[in-house]
Amino acid sequence: MRRVLFLFLDGVGLGRDDPQTNPLAAAALPTLTGLFGGKPLTASTGRYSRGDAHLIPTDAHLGVQGRPQSATGQAAILTGVNAPARLGEHYGPRPDQRVRDILDEAGIFARLQAAGHATAFVNAYPQRYFDAVNRGKRLLSAVPYAARRGGLRLRTWKEMQARQALSANFTGQGWRTQLGYPDVPVYTPQEAGAQFWRLAQPVRFAFLEHWQTDILGHYRDLRGAIKDFKRIDGFLAGLLDAMDWQDTLLVVASDHGNVEDCSTRKHTENPAMTVLIGAHSDGYAQRIRRLDDFAALIAGFLNEDIPPPS
Repeated sequence: MRRVLFLFLDGVGLGRDDPQTNPLAAAALPTLTGLFGGKPLTASTGRYSRGDAHLIPTDAHLGVQGRPQSATGQAAILTGVNAPARLGEHYGPRPDQRVRDILDEAGIFARLQAAGHATAFVNAYPQRYFDAVNRGKRLLSAVPYAARRGGLRLRTWKEMQARQALSANFTGQGWRTQLGYPDVPVYTPQEAGAQFWRLAQPVRFAFLEHWQTDILGHYRDLRGAIKDFKRIDGFLAGLLDAMDWQDTLLVVASDHGNVEDCSTRKHTENPAMTVLIGAHSDGYAQRIRRLDDFAALIAGFLNEDIPPPS
C-alpha cells in the first residue's frame, strides 16, 4: 500500500556553512549527511540528489516580499494554495480567519479523507492545551486546525499513555518532567522514529509536527538547536530503518527559515529545507519548487500518479 509520511520541522531553512551560527553546519548528523554522501544541509549544497534521497531548497516567499511566516507558509503546504499571495502578505504565527478560510477550502487532510484515503495526525497535546483553546486563550495553529477540519480528533495524554501518539519532541520526556504525566512512555529518538512508522500503518497519510526548531531559532539557542537536530537525526535513523522504501514516500519539510541562523531572533529569507526520501522520489522531487507544491505531490503519489525519472 502506498503511503506518505510527513515530518514537519517548523522554521528550518538552508543557510550558510557557518558552525558558529548554523546548527545544521555544526551538528554531527550521520543519518542526514549520510543520505547525501557527507554533504551538509546548507545553501552551498543546494539542490542535490543521491539515490532515493533528495535535498530541495524550497521557495517560501511565493512571490510575496518580506519574511515568510508560519500561518501562511503552513497553509500553503497543507492546501497547495498560495496563501501569502492571496492575503497580500506573509502572516503568522497562528491563522486568522483569512488563513482559516484557505484551510477550510483546500486542507489536505479533508481532501484525502474525501478521496477515501485514511489520514493521521499523530501529535498528542496535554490537557492544558485544550483548556487554553476552549477558553479562547489560544488559537489552533495551522496543522491541528487542518487536521480537525479533516475530521480528525486531536490526540491527548490518553493516546500518549497508550502508545497511540507521539510528543512533538519525539521522546516524550518533557511530558513527564514538565507537563506532569509520569505514566507516559519515554522513547529514544530512534525508538520514536520506529513508533511513527507503526502509528502510520492503518493510514495512507501520516503527519508529525516538530515545532521546537522554530522556538530555538527565536531564542538564538545554537547549543540547544544542535542538540535538537541530533535528536531529529536519531528519529530519522529509526524511521528509515523501519520504513518500507518500496511503497513509502517520506517528506521532511519546513515552512520558512529561522533556526539555521542563530545570530538573529527573526525568521530568515533563506529557502526552506525539504528532504524527500523513498519510493519514486526521483520523479517526485522534480515537482517541489515552492511551499504550495506539496499538496499536489501527496495527492498524486497516493493516487499512483508516477512521474518518469528525470
